[in-house]
Amino acid sequence: MDGSDYYIPAAALAVALACKLPGLRRDWRDPLLRSVCALLVLGACTFFFAAPPTIGAVNRLTGVPNVSAPLVYCILSAFSASCLILLVNWRGGPPRETRSVSARWMAGYAGVVIALVALFLLGEAPVERLRDLDTYYANTPYIREMIVLYLIAHSVAAVSMTVLCWRWSTQVRGWLRGGLTVIVVGSLFNLAYGASKFAAVFARWGGTDWDGLSSVLAPPLAAVGALLSAVGFVLPLVGQRLSDHWHAWSVYRTLGTLWQELRATAPTGTPAVHISPFSPIALRVTQRESDIHDGMLHLDPYFDRNLRTAAYQEALASGADARQAQAVGDAAMVAAALRARAADPEGEIISSTHEYTSEATEGQRDLVRMSLALRHSPVVAAARDRAARSESGTA
Repeated sequence: MDGSDYYIPAAALAVALACKLPGLRRDWRDPLLRSVCALLVLGACTFFFAAPPTIGAVNRLTGVPNVSAPLVYCILSAFSASCLILLVNWRGGPPRETRSVSARWMAGYAGVVIALVALFLLGEAPVERLRDLDTYYANTPYIREMIVLYLIAHSVAAVSMTVLCWRWSTQVRGWLRGGLTVIVVGSLFNLAYGASKFAAVFARWGGTDWDGLSSVLAPPLAAVGALLSAVGFVLPLVGQRLSDHWHAWSVYRTLGTLWQELRATAPTGTPAVHISPFSPIALRVTQRESDIHDGMLHLDPYFDRNLRTAAYQEALASGADARQAQAVGDAAMVAAALRARAADPEGEIISSTHEYTSEATEGQRDLVRMSLALRHSPVVAAARDRAARSESGTA
């Protein structure tokens, strides 16, 4: 693998980090968000510093041959710890237990990092190796132990992630299950990376040259594994946000029919609140719901409780469930009231009505179902037609 094979995954993780930074600035106290950002930072750093051109540059800048080895191993160990800590925070549970487990993982891998540095200082690695250090120094005292330690630490994290995420994925659904499944696949690639490295090192111990497993096969396995793990952690967060956004847009569009019908009922001179088209969709939904409730309040004197009950019974008889039938009844009452309001341009009914039971604020209405019923329900269409004929007969 040349440098680009390392820098491209590093850039991809950096882009993912850039997408998460605005959220981190807004809510930097969120441990889950901090863990995600830490994982992306460490993942990007792992690939950046593991690239042969970067290894050579770091060695030259420090003047210490192969100093990049413990640096990359330490970053990789920190990345492994960040994956486990993120999983702990992601799964949740009692805060004290979550903090305790996270602290144990952190302490364990901090010990690994210290040991890696100490072993490198104790050993001797004078010949710079950009791609095959693991096998070249597989029999060198202390450097050998450093290599085995980082592989063990990496493999422990990969095994733990695979087991924990697989068990959890069988208990959940949706985006979370998808993310956990991706993490499991990524962890399997990480396990394959560790296995190929171990095989090459063990072969050296036995006097056999399997260096290709370490220098050729292992790096792409690590790249795929780290990218899949990062994607798996980010997928449920991004996916849920996209789902929520899509749901909000769907609600906004669906409410359009009811909103269009009711906004004309506002008395002349009623101040209107203008929402920018660039406003968050949640705010626009809230404003549209508020306009609908205001319109129903203005239409309240024209509501007919008996008509609503009849439409409700008719909807039930046609096979609708109770919730849908209630929405059909409310929509039929609104449709008829709109006709009655249109037939009373001077507002005589409103001015002559002093006391009435407020139908607009009675109970909790499903505005989305009402809007759909207003547009599609034959029961509502029949109620609207009857109201129109009634007005014609009265005229």
